[in-house]
Amino acid sequence: MRKRWLVPVGLAAAALIATGCGSSSNAGAASANQLTTTKIGSATVLTDSKGFTLYWFVPDTSTTSNCNGQCSKFWPPLKGPVTAGSGVTGTLGTIKRADGSTQATWNGHPLYTFLEDKKPGQAKGNGKNLSGGVWHEVTLSGSSGGGGGGGYGY
Repeated sequence: MRKRWLVPVGLAAAALIATGCGSSSNAGAASANQLTTTKIGSATVLTDSKGFTLYWFVPDTSTTSNCNGQCSKFWPPLKGPVTAGSGVTGTLGTIKRADGSTQATWNGHPLYTFLEDKKPGQAKGNGKNLSGGVWHEVTLSGSSGGGGGGGYGY
């Protein structure tokens, strides 16, 4: 009789875990898409939930990413939607990419990480002229030489 209860309980538990019910994964999912900030030099920059620097691409518009195909392998788009963590200012939103996926935006700029940033606090892509345009870290305050991403070309 004991075995009869183990199988249904095990299946029920597996079903709850698979659907996200009865687990703490919902809390983790919310923070997984939360933007944060960090200091790099004298600048406060926008980062993803893992602390990696976020970038904007000069050729983009507020509705279109111009980094697709090979470009997006080096500059992975930040999946949206996202939420603002402590210290994050500006307007967060999303756009639909050419491949149909949803990309997060900040103040109308589609957001990306950079493949060469190997750990939080790096900004190796800032000021690079690659993939048909210049890349800038998203600065919330201070001076990083890349500008704050506010209003360029929109």
